[in-house]
Amino acid sequence: MNLTEQLANKKQESASKIPQEIYAKMSKATQDLIDKNISNNTPKKGDKITDFKLPNSNGTTVHLSEILSKGKAVISFYRGGWCPYCNLELKALNNILPKLKELGTNLVAITPETPDNSLTTSEKNNLEFDVLTDYNNKYAKELNLVFQLSDEIKNIYNSFNLDIKQHNGNDDYELPMPATFIVDTTGIILYAFVPEDYTTRLDPDEILEILKK
Repeated sequence: MNLTEQLANKKQESASKIPQEIYAKMSKATQDLIDKNISNNTPKKGDKITDFKLPNSNGTTVHLSEILSKGKAVISFYRGGWCPYCNLELKALNNILPKLKELGTNLVAITPETPDNSLTTSEKNNLEFDVLTDYNNKYAKELNLVFQLSDEIKNIYNSFNLDIKQHNGNDDYELPMPATFIVDTTGIILYAFVPEDYTTRLDPDEILEILKK
């Protein structure tokens, strides 16, 4: 089962388990985000992506320029280890690491979670690639990927015992869209996938096909 199928199953499962009234509010919030067309202002294919200097889960600073000096890169933004869709994506990306290496491509994930929380996410999913902390979504904001949760969604997440403040180390309730960028060694974006719908991700099989081209 590929990632796209796993995500569809997870969405069906959530719809059946979450009270209908709450699920409807969550769906409306997603649709509102789609209607705002935030992705219109994010980097596109052919653009040069902004460099970053971000700490990994062990506190080591990672530079995008250093990554690109070793080959192409897949850069994946995720909301947090509390998000089941994010965990499915991270595991699926981890599974294609050997194939990415064969294609001369590095993989890195970026999250607003603190290093301690990103380390927990890495260990839970047995990740073999760097997970970087983007404090206060500073880098994601440079790419126009960030949105703020509505008060209604904040309350819903709190009712699910999802402590976004604890995960991110702040109280702004801002999250990045789950974007994926495939970048060549000069920093030029070969492919950009920026969904407003957090239940949608770029399938790893498609990533591999794009890189093979």
